[in-house]
Amino acid sequence: MKSAADQHRRSFWLKQLHQWHWISAAVSLVGMMLFAITGITLNHAGQIEAEPKVVSRKAELPADLLALLAKGPEEGKRPLPVQMERFLDKAVGADVAGREGEWSSSEVYVALARPGGDAWLSIDRETGAVEHEKTTRGAVSLLNDLHKGRNSGKAWAWFIDVFAAACVIFTVTGLILLQFHARARPMTWPLVALGLAGPIVLIILFVHL
Repeated sequence: MKSAADQHRRSFWLKQLHQWHWISAAVSLVGMMLFAITGITLNHAGQIEAEPKVVSRKAELPADLLALLAKGPEEGKRPLPVQMERFLDKAVGADVAGREGEWSSSEVYVALARPGGDAWLSIDRETGAVEHEKTTRGAVSLLNDLHKGRNSGKAWAWFIDVFAAACVIFTVTGLILLQFHARARPMTWPLVALGLAGPIVLIILFVHL
């Protein structure tokens, strides 16, 4: 028979585990649903048709901005001048802030990779002709890229890390809670073992490594 101290200790840890379990569940709930759904769409990406939409825009740099290109490097990588960033945003809808351009003697090319599509910008250093092209592949492609963290930026990468940490806390506290309640639920460990063995068997039998 357990002593009062043992019962008190058990009650304390159960309370702590339930607290962390529901908090981590609340934090990760929406993200977990999103990542589960996009896991299915990624697995069937070849069966989900999406027609790319391409938008092309053109403009021409005013003389004062064109003169700034002459001050740039002959070749190499560096961001565009801040004044030019504002103009490009208004003229062709290209957000190049903080993006490095590939400078050559004839043009500046800026790759504008984005989740769910692609984009690029080209500026002729002699004439100031600007060409911007943006491709979007639909909402499913956007969500799939967010799932992978593809071209999503540092803020989204931090979100994935925080979300993953919350999922780890959720699963670990859940596993320990199973341990606490396993005596009253005899199917607990057989089901846990099934969850572990299932993927291992599939990998051994059907995945070519």
